[in-house]
Amino acid sequence: MGFNCGIVGLPNVGKSTLFNALTSTAAAEAANYPFCTIEPNVGRVAVPDPRLDRIAAIGKSAKIIPTQLEFVDIAGLVRGASKGEGLGNQFLANIREVDAIVHVLRCFAGEVTHVEGSVDPLRDAEIVETELMLADLDSLERRIDAATKRARGGDKESKLLLEVMEPAAASLREGRPARTVTVPEDRQPLFRQLQLMTGKPVLYVCNVEEDAAAEGNALSAKVAEWAAAEGAASVVISAAIEAEVATLTDPAEKREFLESLGLEEPGLARVIRAGYGLLDLITFFTVGPKEARAWTVRRGAKAPEAAGVIHTDFERGFIRAETIAYDDFIACNGEQGAKEAGKMRAEGKEYVVRDGDIFHFRFNV
Repeated sequence: MGFNCGIVGLPNVGKSTLFNALTSTAAAEAANYPFCTIEPNVGRVAVPDPRLDRIAAIGKSAKIIPTQLEFVDIAGLVRGASKGEGLGNQFLANIREVDAIVHVLRCFAGEVTHVEGSVDPLRDAEIVETELMLADLDSLERRIDAATKRARGGDKESKLLLEVMEPAAASLREGRPARTVTVPEDRQPLFRQLQLMTGKPVLYVCNVEEDAAAEGNALSAKVAEWAAAEGAASVVISAAIEAEVATLTDPAEKREFLESLGLEEPGLARVIRAGYGLLDLITFFTVGPKEARAWTVRRGAKAPEAAGVIHTDFERGFIRAETIAYDDFIACNGEQGAKEAGKMRAEGKEYVVRDGDIFHFRFNV
């Protein structure tokens, strides 16, 4: 089960530098000119979770396997992209395919050329958002025309689609992104089917100078206020620092370097966790002497779906899930202690997975 976040923004805001640091590779060329990322680069990164280490220590697991999140580095968008300017059409096609958007905003001055000629993250955010809204509206209006004709002919699916398309189009015409539209739970699958770019959840990443990495600066504070007003999250990082941290292989050296900058952890850890939360994902665990492993499901998933993440046979032949809550596993010092304390539960097909659950699935195929 793959979940991915597309890294977007204007050219030269630090997208590729951030991507390189995330994946600890130089797979995406970071250069001081627009469109150095022409094909989307894809990287999978481990999701930091200290719970996994604690479970592995108690379970005496030989191997630790974290869950992962995929990031896609997408070519820089410019004003007019919705009409095909720059690499607009390619950008729009790539962004439709991702589950969530990580929008990098430049919040630092410097010699690197800014495509708009000055540093203003709120203006930059609005340029990207406007281009995405224009492209979404153009797509919706064409689809509404076609669906209206089919609905008049009695097509039930088209009538249902119109129920989600028309409110979204009305919102876009008023200058509000599609994610601000209230969609009933039973219509969510139809809404997702539209693949609206402004319907995707957004995380704003404020790329600041090195000295502001710990506390942010005046520009990142403006972004945080603006993001909060629209119900979005924001994270402050210094992509330059993250690129340097990514080159350090010795954990002690890395820790010392971060402490010298007043940082408790790399900013990337916050970006990854925020991206994970953005997708409304939760983690469950399996543990044994061979390995302790973290797995990902969407919030609200039931036990058989979680079993299916491990193997389709587990879901197909699901019998029950022997379940221990993370806190109980720790407090009882492992599976045996949890059993003895009556903290292991047998859960059936209707059980809704909770973040931190430790499972042993019983199945028969």
